[in-house]
Amino acid sequence: MARWEPNARERLVRAALDLFTEQGYDATTVKEIADRAGLTKTTFFRHFPDKREVLFAGQDVHARLLADAISEAPGPATPMEAVGAALDSITATFTDDRREFSARLRPVIAGHSELQERAALKRAGLAGAMTEALRKRGVPEPTASLAAELGVRAFYNAFDQWADPADRQTLTELARHTLDELRAAAAALG
Repeated sequence: MARWEPNARERLVRAALDLFTEQGYDATTVKEIADRAGLTKTTFFRHFPDKREVLFAGQDVHARLLADAISEAPGPATPMEAVGAALDSITATFTDDRREFSARLRPVIAGHSELQERAALKRAGLAGAMTEALRKRGVPEPTASLAAELGVRAFYNAFDQWADPADRQTLTELARHTLDELRAAAAALG
């Protein structure tokens, strides 16, 4: 593969996942990832600060999508309706061609504590982005952070189900269903 071909970032992500799956996270070097992608180590570091971050590409985009959708929700929308709009926005970016990639990603992250820690930071960052967007809409605490946490939980629960190749629902359908279940569970708390 020529070094000048487009999509270097995506090629690096896919090469990293392939290598992490084949030989393990610890045994894989940045140079091997770059080589597999047909790029240089320098190019890798233009896109990612270290090999851990390669699997979390797009976090900033996801946080922005969530926050923008909450900001753009209709004025009378409740906090949970705004969170639902945010979930619709982010899940629309997860097309069926990403399902297989996501199914392979989950066990790699689950198998390494450093990646689990980074995944927890991503989750917190997404919740923080939604909380801040809700606050800007005038939603007080703790309502803003609770709504955001429910949204993030709905997204991740739905993502785990969606990444199973046997499930044919869209991530948007799953996230909306999961959010409804969480809302009902919260209401049942009394």
